[in-house]
Amino acid sequence: MSRKASCYLNGLMWALWGCLGLWPWGTFAQEGGNAIAVQGMVTLTNKGVSFIPAFTLGKPAVVFDGSLGRRLRFEPQLRFALEGRPWSFLFWWRYPLWETQRFRLRLGGHPALAFRTRSVLTDAGREEVTVVWRFLAGELGARYTVAHGVDLGLQYLYSRGVEKTIPQPKNTHYLALQPEFSARFFSQKLTVTLRPQVYYLRVDDQQGYYLATSLTLRKQRFPLMLSGLLNRSLQTNLPGRNLVWNVSLGYVWDI
Repeated sequence: MSRKASCYLNGLMWALWGCLGLWPWGTFAQEGGNAIAVQGMVTLTNKGVSFIPAFTLGKPAVVFDGSLGRRLRFEPQLRFALEGRPWSFLFWWRYPLWETQRFRLRLGGHPALAFRTRSVLTDAGREEVTVVWRFLAGELGARYTVAHGVDLGLQYLYSRGVEKTIPQPKNTHYLALQPEFSARFFSQKLTVTLRPQVYYLRVDDQQGYYLATSLTLRKQRFPLMLSGLLNRSLQTNLPGRNLVWNVSLGYVWDI
């Protein structure tokens, strides 16, 4: 088996291991008679984009999002390049620390795998190989409802790279101010959501300031949604393009 195929297989095994965490929760829901919310979304995008430039794929991708639970939620996210190559896997656990009618405070954490392609020199010549970066991350997020259709959010995320034998980003800090504006049109049947954000990103000794905006359109009681993302650097010494964008089509389901 080639090293590339072996890497893909190991990554998929990690994904399977992470998603198997769903099994005891589903069993509990059936035996206890209490329904546990299960939701998911499959997203097809023309360009895989991450707010952390080192993790941007830059080519067509498909993303699988899941969510299981009510208060303590398991939220895996599996990202693939459209040709099937793994991009990154995140296995989120999130819990609401404090909730009122207007204010919400959330704690989260996850292990993650990021797949990177590298060119190396072997006895047979130069060869493309895939390496896997492993991370442990935690987040703290707060959201306040200012008025109907207007929210203000603040998110901090820290990620620690745990690889010892291959180079990878070790310490990543992400701090974002995230307002959200939503409105309904056409007799309340179409929801338009605008999510601008300004964020600070520090990866080891490099840092930058960025501005991002996403726009989402979704019809009531219709499983498809259309969204677009624009991300621009304001001031940075991190590698990556100054402007990235994508358009995505998502299919939403819930049980």
